[in-house]
Amino acid sequence: MGTARAYIGSFTSAGGRGITVASVDPDSGALTPLSATDAVPDPSYLALAPGGDVLYAVSETDDGAAAALSVRGDSVQGHSVRGDSVRGHSVRGDVPSLIAPPAPVQGSGPTHLALARGHLFTANYGSGSVSWLPLGPDAAPTPGRVLQHRGAGPDAERQEGPHAHQVLPAPSGGWILTVDLGTDTVGVRTLTDGVLRAHDEVALRPGSGPRHLAFHPDGRTVYVLGELAPTLTVCDWDPAAGRLAPRAEIPVLDGEPDGDAYPSEVVVAPDGRFVWTATRGQDVISVLAADPDAADGSGLRLAATVDCGGHWPRDLALHPSGRFLYAANERSGDVTWFTVDPDSGVPSRGGSVPAPAASCVIFG
Repeated sequence: MGTARAYIGSFTSAGGRGITVASVDPDSGALTPLSATDAVPDPSYLALAPGGDVLYAVSETDDGAAAALSVRGDSVQGHSVRGDSVRGHSVRGDVPSLIAPPAPVQGSGPTHLALARGHLFTANYGSGSVSWLPLGPDAAPTPGRVLQHRGAGPDAERQEGPHAHQVLPAPSGGWILTVDLGTDTVGVRTLTDGVLRAHDEVALRPGSGPRHLAFHPDGRTVYVLGELAPTLTVCDWDPAAGRLAPRAEIPVLDGEPDGDAYPSEVVVAPDGRFVWTATRGQDVISVLAADPDAADGSGLRLAATVDCGGHWPRDLALHPSGRFLYAANERSGDVTWFTVDPDSGVPSRGGSVPAPAASCVIFG
């Protein structure tokens, strides 16, 4: 059946269910909600442990916390949302349960998290910091420490100070990258003797407001998506030296946007031939195709934009198979799935499920 589960995060403070567990149809990509839990307030971003048996969530609140939940196939405790079977497989419809009380991240408004080297890392948007929390014997995060970002940007309203938005380990290991919307920078960090230290700080175009990044599968190219300017910055990455060098910047929209345009997420095809971005306000998914002859040096061209299937796509997720793309549409309260054309990379809408205040989708 391949990857048979999806986990949907949502804002409980805006009417969301918290964490929803759904089945994934292997032929159509369709989601079927099975269960939900509100054990973690505002779990806006999720991550699975490599073994798939522990689910991690940030609690995007003023106090800021991170939690670990047990995922034991179909036998964990929770409450059912629908049905008793999925494609002939027995499913109890139960939800993950907290392993331990959520641990404070010592930062406000954590928006993203990642696992690396026995630690859970969180990007704390409100306080402009990155936290690292050691994992205990039960795999739950324990109180950790904080690396505070410094600086500001030219947008007085959105960049009055640092706003860390993403933390991501490099695929080669060893380096932790942080994206800060408030300072227009991408930081390269090391974890040495249990301490997160600054290795490099890379400045992007002032006012671009970088939000998230994604690696090309070659491990040597990084795509950084701006939130305050609808562009994608293509960077060269040296995994040995831990150095990031901006190479080119390409628009993710065709022409000047009419109204709000706040890009949210960037994902890359497993073979690297396509890059997809989502833009809130314009409510579109953009398709950028690999183009080695691109005059701007980006190696990409904007091939198409399609409707995201809802309003305010806060997250965009690619199924590990590369066949299906999912938009978590926060304000219309749904997750829409698309089938990706293998030749053009253009997604075609398949359907959607209600997901009030949806914020992210992951698979496991």
